[in-house]
Amino acid sequence: MTGTLLNTATVLIGGGLGLAFGARLPDRLRETVLAALGLFVAGLGLQMFLETQNPLIDVASLLLGGVVGEWLRIEDRLNAVGRWLESRWSADGSELADRRNFVRGFVTASLLFCVGPLSIVGAIQDGLLGDYHLLAVKALLDGFASLAFASTLGVGVLFAAAVVLVYQGTISLLAAQAQAALSQPMMTELTAVGGLIILGLAISSLLELRRIRTSNLLPALVFAPLLVQVVAWLAPLLRGLGLG
Repeated sequence: MTGTLLNTATVLIGGGLGLAFGARLPDRLRETVLAALGLFVAGLGLQMFLETQNPLIDVASLLLGGVVGEWLRIEDRLNAVGRWLESRWSADGSELADRRNFVRGFVTASLLFCVGPLSIVGAIQDGLLGDYHLLAVKALLDGFASLAFASTLGVGVLFAAAVVLVYQGTISLLAAQAQAALSQPMMTELTAVGGLIILGLAISSLLELRRIRTSNLLPALVFAPLLVQVVAWLAPLLRGLGLG
């Protein structure tokens, strides 16, 4: 849990600095910083996707994950959590800032800080071996990102620290089981699908090119390793039928 606690702290520190000094930054500068982050996140997502060994698994995972996500209304529920946190933060019931920015900051930061290979692999290493070096690198990146996000999107970014703590902490606690269940091909496709989700996040929330309910695609992270296993089971049968 050491790496997760460090990561949570850097998000809070970076977000606090962003809130404290963000108001001194000109709007044009903050918009440019957010756009620069959006471009970086888009490039990172694309790089992750290019590691795929089977693009068909990735598209099938996204389609199935999108159907399940829409059925569960994940994005609506995550937005509702953001609105609830905003109401709790404002004791007198008045708005702290633009409501849309609060929810956007919470959702965007939560997804960016939790979707990716560093979150999963780093948390597994931290939980199993006590090796938190990967999460330390992620913590540094998240700290700078939270500073930029908080200066632009507001206090909602700080509450993403709780999501980081619960998400990565849970993976660390279940690291032994997770590592035993996930093979290298599974991790490869999970990383690729995560990259596409991050790319969608950049397009939708950071660059604002097109509205995408990115949160509703999160179940794809479950379908990706499952489909890898299904393909591995079916491969011998297809070869036996002369189809593989």
